[in-house]
Amino acid sequence: MKPSHYKKGISGAAAYKPKKRISGKRSKTTLRNKTSRRKIVPIRFPTPIASPGMRIGLFGGSFNPPHEAHRAASMLALKRLNLDRIWWLVTPGNPLKKNSALPQLEKRIAAAREVASSPLIEVTGLEAELGTRFSYDTVTRLRQRMPGVHFVFVIGADNLAQFHRWERWRELAGQIPIAVIDRPEFELSSLAAPAAVALTKARVPDHAAPALAGLHPPAWVFLRGLKSEMSSTALRKLGTKKKRKG
Repeated sequence: MKPSHYKKGISGAAAYKPKKRISGKRSKTTLRNKTSRRKIVPIRFPTPIASPGMRIGLFGGSFNPPHEAHRAASMLALKRLNLDRIWWLVTPGNPLKKNSALPQLEKRIAAAREVASSPLIEVTGLEAELGTRFSYDTVTRLRQRMPGVHFVFVIGADNLAQFHRWERWRELAGQIPIAVIDRPEFELSSLAAPAAVALTKARVPDHAAPALAGLHPPAWVFLRGLKSEMSSTALRKLGTKKKRKG
């Protein structure tokens, strides 16, 4: 009998067709297929823990990069507003800015934690976890998840200057007290901005700042006393100049 690997109708050496040996090495195609079948485990950004009655400041931003002024503003808010904690909400992307060159969220969170360096400041990417894009939606979800927690929305004076451009800004001001941290170069423009003018009657004096977390919104305070004038924009520009010189 002829072995199974002989071709029919062909005689002699030409009829012999040896079987291909399978080497122990896996082909690139096989490796690619197996790799593609692996499950990608999403990175989680759990919400920090807070108990009813706690007073939590929400300080959002791209933190690109985080710097000492972020920390100084947070420490000022903690002291003047009598807060228990302040959460840095590192956003996946600012709806009012171009985000194409924005570093990965994980890198910004890691950098922010190094700068924060305080047990009273908790750095989180919870907006990515909640799937929210606008501050109004983030605050709404947090208030639903944590009834009884007294949240205060903390922003810089530069954000007050453009607050009227935010999605559902009036409704946001109507569901959470707001603390505005002064930045000298933005003080005049921010206090004359449409949102500040529209919410004039809701502004409380500086001496009432410790009670802000317990006030019924709309309520906001303008806090002076921040010594650092550093900004993320200035640091990015400085970094770009250094790269060009190098």
